[in-house]
Amino acid sequence: MLEKLVIANRGEIALRILRACKELGIKTVAVHSTADYSLKHVLLADESVCIGPPPSQLSYLNMPAIISAAEVTDSGAIHPGYGFLSENADFAERVENSGFIFVGPKAETIRMMGDKVSAIRVMKGHGVPCVPGSDGPLGPEAEENLRIARDIGYPVIIKASGGGGGRGMRVVHTEASLLNAINITKAEALAAFSNDQVYMEKFLERPRHIEFQILADGQGNVIHLGERDCSMQRRHQKVIEEAPAPGITARQRKLMGERCIEAVSAVGYRSAGTLEFLYQDGEFYFIEMNTRIQVEHPVTEAITGIDLVKAQLLIAAGEKLPYTQGDVQIRGHAIECRINAEDAKTFMPSPGPIRLWHPPGGPGVRIDSHVYSGYNVPPNYDSLIGKVITHAETREAAIARMKNALGEMVIEGIKTNIALHQEIFSHQAFGAGGQDIHYLERRLGVR
Repeated sequence: MLEKLVIANRGEIALRILRACKELGIKTVAVHSTADYSLKHVLLADESVCIGPPPSQLSYLNMPAIISAAEVTDSGAIHPGYGFLSENADFAERVENSGFIFVGPKAETIRMMGDKVSAIRVMKGHGVPCVPGSDGPLGPEAEENLRIARDIGYPVIIKASGGGGGRGMRVVHTEASLLNAINITKAEALAAFSNDQVYMEKFLERPRHIEFQILADGQGNVIHLGERDCSMQRRHQKVIEEAPAPGITARQRKLMGERCIEAVSAVGYRSAGTLEFLYQDGEFYFIEMNTRIQVEHPVTEAITGIDLVKAQLLIAAGEKLPYTQGDVQIRGHAIECRINAEDAKTFMPSPGPIRLWHPPGGPGVRIDSHVYSGYNVPPNYDSLIGKVITHAETREAAIARMKNALGEMVIEGIKTNIALHQEIFSHQAFGAGGQDIHYLERRLGVR
């Protein structure tokens, strides 16, 4: 078992990792910026190390500072959480070259599966359906790119190969705007991801976003834990997630799960991972893989009873998966709402002190949050301040519990998007389930 671990992240995921470590008897080191000295996991960790000023580039993205923190605290491993350096292959490589365990896949696996073009090639090679596209990065030849778009059929979408988080995408409806869209996306990709490689795919008009959770121990044992529906989005940012996905049959789950297992087994995958698909007209199309823990992992934990963060830690310690695919049972339905410090109508961030924090409770209600009364939400980072997760025997019961939970929740001093969630749960269409990824934007209007 790991003896001491550096938590190279902040906020609710850092606290989630700390709690898992405590249950497993692993000592924790919290690294933090000067803005985050009062974070809950920093106060609860066995040790803490300040790694820089508030800007992420100087703290949570500062690889030498994080590795130095592991060295001076005599830690044995580093958990990157999600975001920041969690899918940075160079960071994973530097961690392991420095003699520490990286809680996640190997660096070469992150490079292969974290790059969208490479991941699509791997998936196609193992029979996983993909969106019709350029089958590789776009070159500089204008006529060739125009030909590819004609063959695919408009509309198309230009995507950054190294993109993520809803960035590095541009939809093109006409040939006249294609070349300019490619050039703009390449420039944005270079600035955001230090990689100007882009590719082209058919733009599906009304798909759903369905993703499959996998666990692999790197020793030949791989399982999937069912699917999640993450279609409730705004500007490619997830707002509400649920599991299992409404309308996905047991046969579809089994077939796609087996294909996912085959593909990740072939690349020697290790740790938790998520394969993301667009789903339209009864067909799945692979779009990318996230080689890390997901924000929405609690809904999978709720319906399977498997602790994904603990599993990550045990796999990193060299242990084999203690369960087989036959042990995985889907029970009930779970829903997660992302609570952000932002205006529910304008979506502008709302940093500042929280005067009163009163989380909801009751059967089947889980709160993952790092905030508390008196905590000051800094303006430097993502606006996520917590997640409300409800679990019940049916989707209808899980929705009812979520409505109650949102009604009980009290956050004073800052603005939050609780009202947005309450509005969504009042929609008859959401209650019916199976809405596409553009539903929320259509409902709210373009914002």
